[in-house]
Amino acid sequence: MLISQQSAVGIVPARIDIGRAGEAPHQLAHSGAVILTGVENNDDALVVAAAAALGHRLRQLFPLRQRRSHNGSPVHLHADSFDVVVDVGCVPHRRRDPDEDYVLVQCVQPPSSGGDSFLADAYRFVDDCATADPALREFLTRTDVDLYGAWAGLRGLPTTPRVGRHVEYTRTGRRIVRRTDGAVPLHRDPDTEHIEAMLGRFQDAVRDVEGSLPRFRLAKGEVLILDNYRCWHGRDAHTGDRGVRILTLRSSDAR
Repeated sequence: MLISQQSAVGIVPARIDIGRAGEAPHQLAHSGAVILTGVENNDDALVVAAAAALGHRLRQLFPLRQRRSHNGSPVHLHADSFDVVVDVGCVPHRRRDPDEDYVLVQCVQPPSSGGDSFLADAYRFVDDCATADPALREFLTRTDVDLYGAWAGLRGLPTTPRVGRHVEYTRTGRRIVRRTDGAVPLHRDPDTEHIEAMLGRFQDAVRDVEGSLPRFRLAKGEVLILDNYRCWHGRDAHTGDRGVRILTLRSSDAR
């Protein structure tokens, strides 16, 4: 990727007060991300923020996750998704979904230093590949992989491979651009060597983009809302303690 193309994929989300959350859908459609301010810093905050921003489009919420780190390492660009079903009283319950289309992250405790967030417009990344790296674009749009095969053996993860492409579309035409470290070639795929090489090439291209992306910092209580089909997100290393709440969901526009 050329530096000019790297810079073009960066996103700095607009900030909107929770009282004006009705403006969030416009911002999400425009850039794929928005930050809500004036949100209570508690366990109900993300559900309230999701309802305020998406309203009747909400369909399914997944369990709230809390993440704490001390002197944390960088988190590289990724899109949230996982495929986890657990048994609760002999009834299967889905805790994560491969097609989560929105992610909300609330800053519970900012770190002493570092930990700045960064976002990439994955749609533009793929579109830029048409000229910067056509072979990579061909791979992302036309090759099936096992999306979570690298994590096989984790409890709750289905043993049946989740087959898909990095770039797909919903039945209504909404584009999905996936980014996960779990992708591997399908079992006994005759093109395994080529696919492994392209997965490495994809990772290298994404890592190259990270350094040029604009940084921003979430203040305590602020909520970042992402279109998970369009945006990849990550953060820099930090010192001290850092805490966030994370909520993933499916809307009526999900696959």
